[in-house]
Amino acid sequence: MRVLLIKTSSLGDVIHTLPALTDAARAIPGIQFDWVVEEGFAEIPAWHPAVAQVIPVAIRRWRQHPLQTLRNGEWRRFKARLRETRYDLVLDAQGLLKSAWLTRYVPAPVAGLDRASAREPLASRFYDRGYAVPCEQHAVQRLRQLFAQALDYPLPATVGDYGLDRASMADAGGQPYLLFLHGTTWVSKHWPEADWRALAERMNAQGWAIRLPWGNAVEKARAERIAAGLEHAAVLPKLNLAGVAKVIAGARACVAVDTGLGHLAAALDVPTISLYGPTLPGKVGAYGRGQVHLCASGPGAGSGDRQQPCFAGLDAQRVGTELEALLLAGEDA
Repeated sequence: MRVLLIKTSSLGDVIHTLPALTDAARAIPGIQFDWVVEEGFAEIPAWHPAVAQVIPVAIRRWRQHPLQTLRNGEWRRFKARLRETRYDLVLDAQGLLKSAWLTRYVPAPVAGLDRASAREPLASRFYDRGYAVPCEQHAVQRLRQLFAQALDYPLPATVGDYGLDRASMADAGGQPYLLFLHGTTWVSKHWPEADWRALAERMNAQGWAIRLPWGNAVEKARAERIAAGLEHAAVLPKLNLAGVAKVIAGARACVAVDTGLGHLAAALDVPTISLYGPTLPGKVGAYGRGQVHLCASGPGAGSGDRQQPCFAGLDAQRVGTELEALLLAGEDA
């Protein structure tokens, strides 16, 4: 069976889809997926053994430069690629108009969330088969339910398995290290830099190596300030997504704000402390074993405000204590 999966973005959403692929591969021997995904995340689907082809799409870029996209032939080539393979089913796991629109170019039955379940109800009009999936549950479980219904197999009762091989992705050997995933897009999701520094000082004093990745100049400058003068702390060079994944896979543990890289740590089965201020982990928190969610308790916590920081009650002392407990639990496992 060959399925065209459409799940274009974001980083966390793409990662949350992986356990559903594992379920399907175990339930239907020989099933293969081709995955339409935003070009910036195209490396991730290829890590899963059930994915045969990755088909990059550039909706974000094309929207910014529509005339250029038409003139240079990118859109035409993308549509042609969708028609190259005969599919038994097209599965839109995004539930948005932008993803549902892409299904028009594939001559195969289309399945997706029904009107009451899709994030954008109008998207369901593009589907031949719509499925009801309750919204009040974690995104990983929603996707597992959608796949099970669309592909007609019993939903496994086990915890979702991302299907990634951490050992093969990590560098072998080397000094154990902690990874601080401090970068995020929302202003309000940034844990205070003073707390990052205090946590780095605490773990450095215990002899732990600390690694700090970065994705832009602002994040690099912050990483350098956090690591400044600490013997065991180091700022990593600029890395692509595959490079960051390798560093995450090799970490003894991570501390992360609410960011896509935190979800990648969970997918790689790396013990992680995830910090939530304006957001709550119930529906989209880091999912998997060894995942600890710490939520702020002050004004604005869980409000969804993108601008106002709200990390009262979640300081370096609390996070450090939880991190030490997580590391001890890993030694006892």
